[in-house]
Amino acid sequence: MDKRTLLAVVLSTLVIIVFYMAQAALAPPVEPPPAPSSGQVVEQPLPANPVGEEPAPRFDPLTVSIPQEEEAIPAQTVLIETDLLRVTLSNEGGDITSFRLKQHKDSSSTGDEEVDMIFSGDTPGHAFTVAFGNWTTTPVTSRFAINRTGEHSVEFSRAFSLGDGGQTFTLKKKYTFIPGEYLFQLDVTIDGSGQPPLNFNGTAYTLGFGPQIGPRFDRIDEQQNFRRYFTFVNGKMRQEKVGASANVEINSRFTWAALTGKYFAFIAVPDATSYTAIFSQKQNDDGLAQSSRFYLARPALQASHTTDIYRFYIGPKTQDALSIYDNARNMFKYTDLQISKLGATSGFWSILNPLEWVLKQILTFFNNLVHNYGIAIILVTLVVKILMFPLTKKSSEGTLRMQMISPKIKELQEKYKDNPQKMNMEMANLYKKEGYNPLSGCLPMLLQFPIFIAMYSLFNNHFDLRGAMFISGWIPDLSLPETIWNFAPTRIPLLGWSDIRLLPFVYVASQLIYGKVTQTPDTAANPQMKMMLYVMPIVFFFVLYNVPSGLLVYWIMSNVLTMIQQLAINKYMKQRKAALGLNSEPQKTVIAKPKKKKR
Repeated sequence: MDKRTLLAVVLSTLVIIVFYMAQAALAPPVEPPPAPSSGQVVEQPLPANPVGEEPAPRFDPLTVSIPQEEEAIPAQTVLIETDLLRVTLSNEGGDITSFRLKQHKDSSSTGDEEVDMIFSGDTPGHAFTVAFGNWTTTPVTSRFAINRTGEHSVEFSRAFSLGDGGQTFTLKKKYTFIPGEYLFQLDVTIDGSGQPPLNFNGTAYTLGFGPQIGPRFDRIDEQQNFRRYFTFVNGKMRQEKVGASANVEINSRFTWAALTGKYFAFIAVPDATSYTAIFSQKQNDDGLAQSSRFYLARPALQASHTTDIYRFYIGPKTQDALSIYDNARNMFKYTDLQISKLGATSGFWSILNPLEWVLKQILTFFNNLVHNYGIAIILVTLVVKILMFPLTKKSSEGTLRMQMISPKIKELQEKYKDNPQKMNMEMANLYKKEGYNPLSGCLPMLLQFPIFIAMYSLFNNHFDLRGAMFISGWIPDLSLPETIWNFAPTRIPLLGWSDIRLLPFVYVASQLIYGKVTQTPDTAANPQMKMMLYVMPIVFFFVLYNVPSGLLVYWIMSNVLTMIQQLAINKYMKQRKAALGLNSEPQKTVIAKPKKKKR
């Protein structure tokens, strides 16, 4: 990496850090969104969540039995469909066993299969289980009676007793789905039939979701898929750090909690009760390499009859699907839920979201024209290069200007080599006199760095690139690395690769040719810089081996277009040098050999 590139990276990083700090300091807190209402889906909001931390009670599991007079209930399933969802529910626990998204296909499937957000391990998947006690308690698997309350709603109910023949109560779970929405409502009712408050020892029950969210995936590796955990507390979204084989309890009164993957999200929006949220991530759990479970612990009941209202979003992590809960374009009348924040890039680089959004609009525009995201990426690259050309040309002119004043600079360096302070002062005066800015050549590099980061985030997270084919049989999905030969389960030692990919090799070749075309005389004369010219592409080959193929298509095309651009600039610079009377190469001094004396 030459000095200009290094300086560009450092400066761009500093700029991004300053912007990020300013954003964090100046962004005003947002009021929490209205909490869910009671009863049916109506517009009346519940009180906003108060501020404060509340310790979560920890109690032993409860002993619950089924009254002997209850008749045996056969196993049954219920299918509910909307325009977006195909949900299968079982009366064994009153749980959801399949949650399919009708408008999204499972890219890991060989057929035309819908994405199922209930991901099973060794045991069949059951979501929204109820366990009497804390989150370590075994969920209820008893069979419930079914009451189909509407085309898009169903209620499950079952009688239980506390202990052996103690107080009797009825547990009801009612699901209500809304056409046109991925958000649905779950009402959990515990009815003690007017008896004194039921003694649930601090934790009435825990609602559980796990072991994973769908769709199916090969591995969790931050490239092909990942799991992240978020809460929205006091008007601010924060990412929860959940380590491997770890459990994190959230005792703050939160507005919503989310478990997200690369393209899809599970979001819990409870009512104003002080629930405890638990994120649990374990390795080798339920036959999966990694599980990501979520629990909501309900504190002790204060009455013999209570209904808790939960709303859950299970669907694509896109701005279009999430933003309707920020502007009242939803049947629940949320106006500022702010779950759309999950659709934006998280972390340090989130300040580049506006740039990423612009690039996404351009990409979408071209895709609508050509109906191929691979060609659209090439066209976006062309647009970026055209917009950057004036700066690149100016940088080349700056290089020419530097060559013109180079003899004067060397003269000053020689003259003041023992006085660095005086030398710097004289060089600054020289730059001012000649009208030369030493940083002018770095500007294109400075701008290309954030563009590259925004492009990486776009190709890695843009939902529409999921399953987008470029070249049939070679690049079937621009959001994933391409493969020409897979030899799994065998892996290359140390590297852990089980695929041979072609694009990284094409990238290295283009990068080496690009470096050869764009190198300056200073770089060619400097052995260290010349070595870096060949070493850096090799290093990046390993860094970029498993990145989305869309990113490598962009970078390869960027190199190709830059080479064409540089050849045109070189021709222009040669003409400029000739006009200014400069030689492209220094003249060689010929020393005449002395004539031999005749004897």
